[in-house]
Amino acid sequence: MARRSRGRLALVGAALAAVTAGLLPAAAAAGPDGRGGEHRPSDRGLSAVIRYTEYGVPHILADGYADLGFGTGWAQAADQVCVLADGFVTVNGERSRHFGAAGAPDGSLSSATSNLSSDLYFRGVEEAGTVEELLRTPAPAGPSRELKELMRGWAAGYNAWLRKNRITDPACAGASWARPVTALDVARRGFAVSVLGGQGRAVDGIAAARPPAAPAARTREGDVDPERTAEAARALFAPSNATMGSNAVAFSGATTANGRGLLLGNPHYPWQGGRRFWQSQQTIPGELNVSGASLLGTTVVNIGFNDKVAWSHTVATGVPMNLHQLTLVPGDPTAYLVDGKPERMTARTVTVADRDGTPVTRTQWWTRYGPVTSGLGASLPLPWTATTAYALNDPNAANLRGSDTALGFARARSTRDVAETLRRTQGLPWVNTIAADSSGHSYFSQSQVLPRITDELAERCSTPLGRVVYPASGVAVLDGSRTECALGPDRDAVQPGIFGPSRMPVLRDAPYAVNSNDSAWLTNAERPLTGYERVFGTLATPRSLRTRGGIEDVAGMAARGRLTVADLQRQQFANRVPAADLAAADVVAACPAALPAEPEACRVLAAWDRTMDSDSRGALLFDRFWRRFTAAVPAARQWKVPFSAADPVRTPRGLDTGAAGFATALADAVAELRTAGIALDAPLRDHQFVVRGGERIPVSGGTESLGVWNKTEAVWNPSGGGYTEVAHGTSHVQAVGWGGGRCPVARTLLTYSQSSNPASPHHADQTALYAGERWVTSRFCEKDILRSPALKVVRVRG
Repeated sequence: MARRSRGRLALVGAALAAVTAGLLPAAAAAGPDGRGGEHRPSDRGLSAVIRYTEYGVPHILADGYADLGFGTGWAQAADQVCVLADGFVTVNGERSRHFGAAGAPDGSLSSATSNLSSDLYFRGVEEAGTVEELLRTPAPAGPSRELKELMRGWAAGYNAWLRKNRITDPACAGASWARPVTALDVARRGFAVSVLGGQGRAVDGIAAARPPAAPAARTREGDVDPERTAEAARALFAPSNATMGSNAVAFSGATTANGRGLLLGNPHYPWQGGRRFWQSQQTIPGELNVSGASLLGTTVVNIGFNDKVAWSHTVATGVPMNLHQLTLVPGDPTAYLVDGKPERMTARTVTVADRDGTPVTRTQWWTRYGPVTSGLGASLPLPWTATTAYALNDPNAANLRGSDTALGFARARSTRDVAETLRRTQGLPWVNTIAADSSGHSYFSQSQVLPRITDELAERCSTPLGRVVYPASGVAVLDGSRTECALGPDRDAVQPGIFGPSRMPVLRDAPYAVNSNDSAWLTNAERPLTGYERVFGTLATPRSLRTRGGIEDVAGMAARGRLTVADLQRQQFANRVPAADLAAADVVAACPAALPAEPEACRVLAAWDRTMDSDSRGALLFDRFWRRFTAAVPAARQWKVPFSAADPVRTPRGLDTGAAGFATALADAVAELRTAGIALDAPLRDHQFVVRGGERIPVSGGTESLGVWNKTEAVWNPSGGGYTEVAHGTSHVQAVGWGGGRCPVARTLLTYSQSSNPASPHHADQTALYAGERWVTSRFCEKDILRSPALKVVRVRG
């Protein structure tokens, strides 16, 4: 160990010496903001070397995990200090104090619709010592020593940046809430990310849950309508309604030009706020060398590659929570029956301060299953009556292992190592994993931390509400009054009540493995995955247009063969519209009858190239029509040929232009554009753009309902010129392969750029690349980093 440590020190020292001994220009000693790069050492003892290459991408070189965390925390603060600081205010339960109780968070760390409910939830987590207990849990159920060191170093690096730099971002310049943090704060942020799919969905309901007052004692369980609740749950967990999604495809060596694997990762995440990605390379010589993207505030590379393996994630269909319906003790709504015996709820009284200092106190109620909740958002109320309450079980509330999974991927040498990491850490709360390696292997796994809801358990223990809700949505509602309905153990699971790795859907070494946020069933259309429980997702059900289009594209690519990274790049920006391939000819044929007074609209649609490229004319008209049509006409009535599980990629098809609502949707789209002063044949670039630094930057891509791989969910502002901002969509893209040398062949793109600070030179530089469908050539190997014409080097110390 001592020899290895000395070896690392020597390598780090050699790298630093190379950049400080005249091999690089003097300007290379400056940081990304132009400040001097050398800082006085202090007794804190942590340090790292950060080499910035084109577009502000930092390559962080350190001697150990704490030092690597230090450099990562420093570099993230330099680019995103205000967004990070805002998130720490959230997890510390202090939003009301700084921003007012009635304000709202950005949605990145929970579903809370007000600062007050956010604060009540997170202050409750803090006062219960939830995260501290998880940190004390030994690995593998708890976080590893390396991860704890990374968190300690990250906090120190973030704090050191705050001490030694002036904040120039107007979002928090001079703000009292941009302040130092602790390693515990970093862990709390990780906890918030872990429970996004469970407790994070129910923050308002947990904060608002109250025992019924006397008049409410007459309410009955029947007041919860099963059919309406099932539809609300289905919509809540439907990928098409999510603000996060993704595409990813791995190709095996059987399809590539050189027999090595290929991976294209295309996560769809918010363009603003705390769920942005941030790029870096993390290196501990002889131990770890990984490049890719991290969710802000995390200490590791979440999606990335090394010299042997590349991986990405897609948001999975597995439902990472369930409900237990409680039978309450007559006359005491804060006690419930288990096997006929009363059990008291635990009251947690939480107090937060409003902006004027006024204390606000609420009581949260906890059970053996988890917190009582009054609902999963406004659309899915779960009223607490005199007879019934609902407790939420979230197994990810006992999971801080997600970053250990990422660390394992970073050190992997093959897809087999990726699979072993998933088996060992069991840390991913709400995503699938798609991977490829330099030996030509492909891999897919839906390895999530899911409540162990087998179909047999759901059949045996669902309440009447659950018998309707579970098949429709995957949300189990179990009878909490019977211990026989407890979630049983799997022998290979690292924590009680979750599925073990042997139960996960897995596909190895298929010519292609693709996922676009549907269930695992059609990961490869020729090798469907079956046999998994309903909580993982559906089988033999209609796929989204994005899934169908993606399968057509990648299956065609695999069949052609001889694939290279350039083919992945072309797929990312093909901007094909699967909805148009299925429906545009029918729309054009029906257009003259539907719009007899608008022949121009019919000509525009007939001439449209059926893409969402920035130069495409007619794309905007079809887009505005399609949104209206799919909103007005139920899915079952949109197509003449219904879905068939025997032909799932080509069905349903044949647009029903006679459906009530078709002609109205077409006429309204034309009228909308004319009213906004937008020409029907205007190129998309003129009316789908973002504004950065006063400059319009066009954005290609299309919405979920159109099925475009390059997803763009834009904000419609007709008075401002059309789509004037992107809410969420394509974010960090990586196209990765391997040649004959030691360096991976990788092209990346961070669509919204590295920094949220408008004063930064890296606030919109990659956004401009995205507009031009251009890529960043990744500098992974040391020789390539040192050759960068944009190289700037900074050594950071505590």
